[in-house]
Amino acid sequence: MAAHHDNGPKPTIVLVHGAFADAFGWAGVITRLEDRGYTVLAPANPLRGVATDSAYIASVLATITGPIVLVGHSYGGEVITNAATGNPNVTALVYVAAFAPDAGETAGGILTRFPGSMLTPANLILRPFPQPDGTMGEDAYINPTVFREAFCADCSASTAAVMAATQRPGALATLSEPSGVPAWKTIPSWYLVASQDHAIPPQPSASWPPGCTPTPSRSTHPTPPWSPTPAPSPT
Repeated sequence: MAAHHDNGPKPTIVLVHGAFADAFGWAGVITRLEDRGYTVLAPANPLRGVATDSAYIASVLATITGPIVLVGHSYGGEVITNAATGNPNVTALVYVAAFAPDAGETAGGILTRFPGSMLTPANLILRPFPQPDGTMGEDAYINPTVFREAFCADCSASTAAVMAATQRPGALATLSEPSGVPAWKTIPSWYLVASQDHAIPPQPSASWPPGCTPTPSRSTHPTPPWSPTPAPSPT
C-alpha cells in the first residue's frame, strides 16, 4: 500500500508503541525506514491513560514541521486516533494490529465485542502505583507464563522471555476510558490486520474505520515491530 508524497518533502514517520512494550520494539522498522531516507521518531508512550497519553503524543507532533505519517501499534492505535485530531501536518495514519476506536468507544469494550483476546484478568498481574492526585492506580502486566502465547507467539522463547521481563505496564483504567473524536474520519488511514493476533483479535471488516485500507498479515500481535514480517509502507 502506498500514500505517495511525490513533488513534496518526505514525511517524518512517528511510531507509537502500545502497552507491554516500549519504543525499542520498533528498532527493525526504524532501521528500514532510515535506510530509505526517512526521518523517524519513536517517542515513549506514557501508558497512563487515553487523554494523558494522547496529549503527550500530540505535543510531540506539534514540534514537527512538514508532513507526518503517524503509526500506532496495539493500544498505540487508540493514542494516534486522538493525538492526530486537529493537526494538519498528519497526512496518514497507519494502524498495526491496533485499536482504532470511534468516539466514545473503549479498548475494553472493543475486546468484549470481539472476543478471543488472551489479555484476560486471569492472565494479568496487577500492581498498585501512586497517581499524581494521591490516589492509587493499578498497572497491568501480562503474566510471564503466558506472555509469549498472548503477545508475541512469532518470537523465539528467549526473545519472549526478555520482552516479558522488560514489559512496560499500562494503567488498567485505560481499558475503560472513552476515546475522543477519531482522526481517521478526516485523515487517510491504513490498517495491518494480524490474523493470528491473540491480544487484539482481528475484527470483521465491517467494524474497520470507514475508508481505512486493510492489509492482511498471517502473524501475531507484535508484527511488524518485533517479528520478521516486513512492515507495510504508507509512503
